[in-house]
Amino acid sequence: MRQLTFIEIDRIKLLTENAIELCLIEPTETGLIKSIMDATGSVRNFLKSKNIHDFRLQNQGQESKVQIVSKLIEVDKFVDSIASLYRPNTKNGDPRIWFKGLGNYSKANDILGIIEFEGILYVLNITQIDLYKLLNSKILNPLQELVNEINHISNEVADELLFKLKELASRGFIPALLQADTSIGRTLEHLLDIKMNSSKTPDYKGIELKSARENKGTRKGLFGKTPNWELSKFKSRIEILDTFGYWESGIFRLYNTIRGTGRNAQGLILRTDYELDYLFENSDRKEIGDFLVWELQVLKDALAIKHKETFWIKAESKFEDNKEYFLFKSAEHTRKPLLNQFGLLIDIGAITLDYPIKRLPDGSVIDKGCNFKLKPNALSLLFPPSQSYSLITK
Repeated sequence: MRQLTFIEIDRIKLLTENAIELCLIEPTETGLIKSIMDATGSVRNFLKSKNIHDFRLQNQGQESKVQIVSKLIEVDKFVDSIASLYRPNTKNGDPRIWFKGLGNYSKANDILGIIEFEGILYVLNITQIDLYKLLNSKILNPLQELVNEINHISNEVADELLFKLKELASRGFIPALLQADTSIGRTLEHLLDIKMNSSKTPDYKGIELKSARENKGTRKGLFGKTPNWELSKFKSRIEILDTFGYWESGIFRLYNTIRGTGRNAQGLILRTDYELDYLFENSDRKEIGDFLVWELQVLKDALAIKHKETFWIKAESKFEDNKEYFLFKSAEHTRKPLLNQFGLLIDIGAITLDYPIKRLPDGSVIDKGCNFKLKPNALSLLFPPSQSYSLITK
């Protein structure tokens, strides 16, 4: 994709401020002539995260084409369209996308935003349309209508969740579901009737829940993401354990926090490379050097999906008869992480990486993944201004 102009960047920021999630695509001159566009990685991730389409599950050929109801957003009307999603038999089946009528809607190299709402894809020409004028107009127009509908649904879910949290708080101290560090999250999910699953998507109707014990200065879990093993020198976390692990209490383990501001006890540090758009994990051993690689854009995409909207909940904890109890007291509501801050926050140590791994006496390995975490007081560095709620009714 070409470099965005300042006007285009401002228009995208305006959409973000209005809680509109989108991905970008740029039709080329050849694409407009042939009615074809590459479904880039960001487009594929967006469609998958919205449960619209997963290109990985699609067979090649026109007979496997999928069509999605779509609309092109004009200044004064919606234009009916159809999105065609397919993988051709040629060129390794590289994913393709096309919107009916796009040739009359866009010029070559215009920047288009794709927005999803209630299963329909909306296309907005960010280059050509004055978004400020439309969103500030006193006359209702299609863009205003869409933004209002999206925000109405989002606010309804947030209000519903807040009501349920206040109801839980009104019960006073509630016994923990189990005795473990993770019991607060498990207990809250149980109380909200959220079934346990391994999904990377948010917990409650599109809202992520993050709970913590009050006054415990633990870092906030953001998401887990394995490195790109094809780009990495090491090919598994077992290899990391064998190389950097240590013995403790009779168990060979690596309970590791890695930062961008200095090396840890194992000589490991995070290093961003903005030219390559990579995040490296680096060892001070010269024969090893950079040994793990994450693509920064992949990490940003994971953050955007996981924390589009999040409730950060705090509870008071107490023990009686060796059993823990929770009183849910407050919630902080964030939306739309500032994705371009991600690399900077790694550089200054506000975002860190953990991977707890250990080998049990029987030789089996317990690996809890690569987990990116945020310092306790750094929410305002990663998210726009949030809303804070007391759950206790006085």
